[in-house]
Amino acid sequence: MTTLQPTADAANAAALPAPATPATQAVPTRTWIAVIGATLGAFMAVLNIQIVNASLADIQGGIGAGIDDGGWISTSYLIAEIVVIPLSGWLARVFSVRLYLLTNAFLFLVFSAACALAQDLPQMIALRAVQGFTGGVLIPMAFTLIITLLPKAKQPIGLALFALSATFAPAIGPTIGGYLTENWGWQYIFYVNLVPGAVMIAMLYVSLDPSPMKLSLIRQGDWLGIITMTIGLAALQTVLEEGNKDDWFGSPFIVRLSVIAAVSLAAFLIVEFTVEKPLLNLRLLARRNFGFGMLANFLMGIALYGSVFILPQYLSRIQGYNAEQIGMVLAWTGLPQLVLIPLVPRLMQRFDPRIVIGIGFALFAASNFMNIYMTNDYAADQLLWPNVVRAVGQALAFAPLSAVATAGIEAENAGSASALFNMMRNLGGAIGIAALQTLLTKREQYHSNVLMQSVSMLEQATRTRIEGLTQYFLNHGVADQAAAAHRAIAAVGNVVQKQAYILAFSDTFYLLGVALIVALIATLFLKKPVRLAGGGDAH
Repeated sequence: MTTLQPTADAANAAALPAPATPATQAVPTRTWIAVIGATLGAFMAVLNIQIVNASLADIQGGIGAGIDDGGWISTSYLIAEIVVIPLSGWLARVFSVRLYLLTNAFLFLVFSAACALAQDLPQMIALRAVQGFTGGVLIPMAFTLIITLLPKAKQPIGLALFALSATFAPAIGPTIGGYLTENWGWQYIFYVNLVPGAVMIAMLYVSLDPSPMKLSLIRQGDWLGIITMTIGLAALQTVLEEGNKDDWFGSPFIVRLSVIAAVSLAAFLIVEFTVEKPLLNLRLLARRNFGFGMLANFLMGIALYGSVFILPQYLSRIQGYNAEQIGMVLAWTGLPQLVLIPLVPRLMQRFDPRIVIGIGFALFAASNFMNIYMTNDYAADQLLWPNVVRAVGQALAFAPLSAVATAGIEAENAGSASALFNMMRNLGGAIGIAALQTLLTKREQYHSNVLMQSVSMLEQATRTRIEGLTQYFLNHGVADQAAAAHRAIAAVGNVVQKQAYILAFSDTFYLLGVALIVALIATLFLKKPVRLAGGGDAH
């Protein structure tokens, strides 16, 4: 049997409150307060991304940013977040879990308020980057606390709470963001963090025990791994966020960043498998459940964040919905989860968790396949049932997948497992959105070319339609025959382009459905975890 090398999160458990004795499965109230407080922080960090994305146009207008440059308001946050997630296990050991969590929670609130006061784009980008660096800490640390503080039988409950941050927050974010922006102003999407943030800090302050810092570990850190990982992930995230806008490898900037990302991440992998104390224990990926769980989690990230990206695009571009109306449509991908997620731990007791995961992925895939035949009239009413089915699928898949994938993880490997699991889901989301943006553009061009072959001036139906529209414009204030004919041709072209976009959006949903089918196949290779099977008293 291969001996695992010691990792930078070895002895992480010593910095945490003592977990409950498995024999009794009794969990102290303080432990639940710590878990709930940490998951509230993770919820806020994920929610903030979607709230800001839903209101990006208003923020750009408020600080005088252009459409192209304004994208960096989101990109700077995402780059900082994906870099800090894998660092959090080691940094928590250096500074102690309590101090590290409380400090970053406090700074997250400070920089949230500061973002609302930003006067121009450079200020906003810098503040969002720091906000992402502090908010990104809250996600993996919540996951780490759940799998280290709670006994195995209680972990499904903790993971169900964490699912609210991972699946419910992205779904409900546009609803909250749209409402606040339309009724209060874009600044309030940042101020909304303050009250729940204060509650989170209070819960963590009273529930986490102080422990000494271990600053000496800084000298022993895997600095080569940290540097190569930071450069590689930052470059990769930038490529994924900016690639479609800059025509991918047609841009020298994107080419250079892609080379940097490839070289840096390759070096990171070599370092992690050769140094004595790696930043992340990548050998965990060789474990069957964790490896296949990571693959399914990566694909879930593609579908989870991809669908949250595609639906608002469709509703805005095709149906003309504003931010608040889009939020009301997406609410049906979130609200059912509030009812279902608390029931998931009980389902995991009664049924094989792998069956629950499989049904979840099947429903999530089906919800996307329900949207592959969209028409011009496909709007809120038609999206209701696909969104409800998606909500059920997400609720059933996430917590059981997390529980099965991490069931055999030891306390000393919890930091690595948490970092890898959460980083891969976020990376899946970034790759998914980039792929969907490109697919949408290419398929719109393809469908436009196909449709234009049927809308030829050689066709009698086309000439008749243009003549009718020309007469319409002449009857409604256009005096010149040539100008009216030009408007008629443009109107036909707009109809064709709109139909091409609808077909392209349908194609994106097909791609998301296929990704989830692959995730479903990956779950077929999972082994039933013995420890979860015995969790009969988890309610």
